[in-house]
Amino acid sequence: MLKKKKTLIALSLIPQFLLVKLLSNYPDVVELYYSNGLYPLISKIFRLTLGWLPFSFGDLLYTFAGIYMIRWFYKNRKRLRKDTKNWLTEVFAAAAFIYMAFHLFWGLNYYRLPLHKSLNIEHDYTTEQLLEVTKSLIEKSNALHFEIAKNDTIKADIKLSKKDIFEMVPAGYANLKKQFPNLKYSPTSLKRSIYSYPLTYMGFSGYLNPLTNEAQVDGLIPVFKFSTTSAHEIAHQLGFAAENEANFIAFMATTNHDNIYFKYSGYTFALRFCLNEIYRRDEALYESIIDSVNTGILKNYKEVRDFWEAHENPIEPYFKSFYGNFLKANRQSKGMQSYNYVVALIVNYHATTP
Repeated sequence: MLKKKKTLIALSLIPQFLLVKLLSNYPDVVELYYSNGLYPLISKIFRLTLGWLPFSFGDLLYTFAGIYMIRWFYKNRKRLRKDTKNWLTEVFAAAAFIYMAFHLFWGLNYYRLPLHKSLNIEHDYTTEQLLEVTKSLIEKSNALHFEIAKNDTIKADIKLSKKDIFEMVPAGYANLKKQFPNLKYSPTSLKRSIYSYPLTYMGFSGYLNPLTNEAQVDGLIPVFKFSTTSAHEIAHQLGFAAENEANFIAFMATTNHDNIYFKYSGYTFALRFCLNEIYRRDEALYESIIDSVNTGILKNYKEVRDFWEAHENPIEPYFKSFYGNFLKANRQSKGMQSYNYVVALIVNYHATTP
């Protein structure tokens, strides 16, 4: 009887896969019934249940799952060749369960409507519009930088602890929800990852655990990046699975914050995307505009770049390649490098925001 149940569960992987493929063709249905229907309830239950814990339950879950897998393969090593059919059934049964949990608890958000449609923001723009918005971002970033550093050649020091930032991030979303009610964030479940060291060497600054809905941030990244990264992971938690959309929401949540350090991190975050897009389109134009950016801001960018370069290692590209392919498999055609859409959202949002 147990063997038959395992077989049925393993075979359920096929209809599950076909159902997800079918739903992926109907983003309006996913948006209405899942992303704005079932998912917010699931997310809130998880955050209420696990958000109060001072540690990452999801990281512990991964740890115990890894230990269990190693133990299972060790205990069953002798029958792997003799009883291939049965152990494969058990493996596929476990895969079917995980596949179901992933898509039910979070993964279907990959197939929702694009953000510009759900938030009613345009996504087309010209180089002239990009240049105009970039100049405005430079002006705001320079002013905030000078107010913090009192010298345009010194990098800005963010005088907030990472714990302070965790406690303050929701205030930006509270301000943002006045304009976009769907971005209401409560209760909170934002934590440092137990695996911050591995995350750093893999090249990631954070992640959302799709099985526990905990937003995880790499506790080692520079404090300059901590607010935007935290806001980015909260965006995932709110059901915006695409990396580019989470980046845009992080920009909005930090620049709508009342705290100057959050605003500075948010505006310079958006500025970096716009500068990179100008460089991609016209290197000469980039060289003519980069001189107007405070040297101290460029030093903040360098601080982050130096951090990641200090942790480069031979296996990092493989992890990023794997994740990039995972994103492409989930309708993010450019994987981790889909920056143009972020810029499109920033340009059109900034054009309508004073």
